[in-house]
Amino acid sequence: MPAPRQERKIWELLGRYSSLAMLLPAATFAGYVCGYLLDRWLGTKFFTVICLLLGIAGGLVQFIRQAQKDSGRENK
Repeated sequence: MPAPRQERKIWELLGRYSSLAMLLPAATFAGYVCGYLLDRWLGTKFFTVICLLLGIAGGLVQFIRQAQKDSGRENK
């Protein structure tokens, strides 16, 4: 049976990495929805693609930032 401190660390890592797994799809979906709503409101057809790409880029940036921060924690 793992020690309580080790078990806490396992749960902490699980939470951190599960949030990373949800980050990119959530940012992509948010960008798509914002673009879709802008297109419906303004009667255009290009905001969906633009906002989708911005959502993907934003999700990737946050993913990389979080991964770099986590790798710095593991090295200490």
